[in-house]
Amino acid sequence: MARKAKAMAGRLYRGYNRRKLRNAPPPSTDKIRILLLHANGMGGTIRTVFNLANYLCEKHDVEIVSILKEADEPFFALDPRVKVRFLDNRLKPHYGVPAWLSKMHSRLIPEEETAYHRFNVWTDIKLARYIRSLDGGVLMSTRPGLNLAMAQLAPPGVITIGQEHVALRTQPESVQKLISWRYRRFDALVTLTKADLRDYRNALTRKPKRLARIPNAVPPMTGGQAKLESKVVVAVGRMTRIKGFHRLITAWEQVAKAHPDWTLRIYGAGPQEENLANQVIEAGLQGKVELPGATNDVGAALEQASIFVLSSRHEGFPMTILEAMGKGLAIVSFNSPHGPKEMISDEVDGLLVKPRTNDNLAAAIIRVIEDEQLRRHLAANALETARTYHVDVIGDQWEALMDELVARRNGTYVKPTPPDTSTAPGTTDPEPRQTPAG
Repeated sequence: MARKAKAMAGRLYRGYNRRKLRNAPPPSTDKIRILLLHANGMGGTIRTVFNLANYLCEKHDVEIVSILKEADEPFFALDPRVKVRFLDNRLKPHYGVPAWLSKMHSRLIPEEETAYHRFNVWTDIKLARYIRSLDGGVLMSTRPGLNLAMAQLAPPGVITIGQEHVALRTQPESVQKLISWRYRRFDALVTLTKADLRDYRNALTRKPKRLARIPNAVPPMTGGQAKLESKVVVAVGRMTRIKGFHRLITAWEQVAKAHPDWTLRIYGAGPQEENLANQVIEAGLQGKVELPGATNDVGAALEQASIFVLSSRHEGFPMTILEAMGKGLAIVSFNSPHGPKEMISDEVDGLLVKPRTNDNLAAAIIRVIEDEQLRRHLAANALETARTYHVDVIGDQWEALMDELVARRNGTYVKPTPPDTSTAPGTTDPEPRQTPAG
């Protein structure tokens, strides 16, 4: 059984030669497929993919392909026109060959990929079979491991778009080496930030047909604009060390002494939840720091606050900042080198704080609490900034990119005169690269 299974997997791991386009179907954007790790989870990438799928399904046949199914229902709202396919249903026990293959480590996903432990040979086979079954349309992928698999396995007739939601510099060196070799096969690689776009342009000696930067869009939210009357500071995110909530709670010790009538409310769940709850107790902040758990109504959570804080160690393009801007909150954020630094204009639509400095974070929060004029100034400008990330604006950029990729495949693409994009939240790379994919 072992020899037979390994032989089967080996055949599936062999990739296509994407130069062999002679018998490929005509390029088309009629069908769009988006690969996700687990569609029914609650991460930021999932939320942004759902938001994009909800927009694209107006004009296209859209399907989200989730490697894993670990919950019965999606955490975020999804348009019923968007199909969802699960490759490995982990809510049901596996028996026989699937159970045996599920115990074997993945050969398709690099070991250093942060989600490597979620994959195995069974998911390899399911994913490889799915990708190789496609005969056209657009296939998007949303994390390095899946991007690398797509680059290796996608048939020549499929338009491939790799999305990167995490900065290149944060990837392990071995993953970066694979990226530098395989990403050249994509029709397009899309980053969320200009800084990451520059990093990929410098790192990829042989580039995809198109390098582009398209940021996330503000997702639809319930309720209205925050009134800025509540003495509440809010933070939202998965409770992991990278989100820095332990630093935020430490900083809140100073805030609570200066303003005991204000409350810090951190929404989220995750492996650090118990540690954070214990930290609140040890700091004597019961009643001053609340941990309500995860919420599927971010709009309502933000609307009840006046200030939003992002304390992450680093972020690619944090959706929570966009959501807070969309609700008209004053924002205080660590000045991470990619997302927050590009999204926030310091002293205009938010305050940027030197990363990992608890005292500075506390001082910035206290400043916004004590200066109501500043608080309302930041909030009003944040609301204006959010309008430049409206889903129609960002969705149009995706439509334009896909139309361009079809034209490139057809040999009818004409390079346009680069527009002035100095004030735009994101567009495609102003200097498209003409290097063909290898």
